[in-house]
Amino acid sequence: MSDSPLSAVLDEARARLSGAPRERLGELQEGRRLLGIPRSARIAPRGTAWHLGVLLLTDDALLATGDIVRSRAEVRRGFAAESQRRRAELAAAAARGGVPEGETVHIEWRTIDPDAVGESSTPVAIRGGEPLVRWSAAGGLMPLDRYLAERVELLRHPPERA
Repeated sequence: MSDSPLSAVLDEARARLSGAPRERLGELQEGRRLLGIPRSARIAPRGTAWHLGVLLLTDDALLATGDIVRSRAEVRRGFAAESQRRRAELAAAAARGGVPEGETVHIEWRTIDPDAVGESSTPVAIRGGEPLVRWSAAGGLMPLDRYLAERVELLRHPPERA
C-alpha cells in the first residue's frame, strides 16, 4: 500500500486490532459434476479478517462486506420464502466447506483498492484528502478514523450478551 492518508488510518486500525478475534472469509464454489452426478456447492476458505461493520480488514487488504452466513448442517424443510431457502443452502455450503457449525463466514465481499479510492467511491471515499466511510446505504459519510475507532472498540469489548 502507498503512504496515503487512507493507508495510515488502516495501519493504525490494524495495530489496535492485534489479538482481536477474526472471522472467516470464503468463496462460494458452485458444485460441478463428478461422473455425471452434480455435486453440492460449498464455500471454500479464503482467509480471515476483522469484521468492522461495512468493512473487512485483513493484514494486507481492505474489503467491502458482502453476505454473512452462519454455518449449519443441511436439513430438509419447507420454506415460506425463496430467500430463506437460499440462506439455508448457503449455510449448508459453509458446513460442506469446513466451517464449524455456528461460525460465521463472509462471502461475496469485494476488495477495495486504496490507491483507486476517489470522491464518490463506496463504501470508502476520500474528500479533501480525508478518508471517509458510508456506513449504510442511506447514511452519509463520516470520518473513517472515527468509524474504525468505534468499530475496533466494539470488537475488542463487545457489549454484554452481544
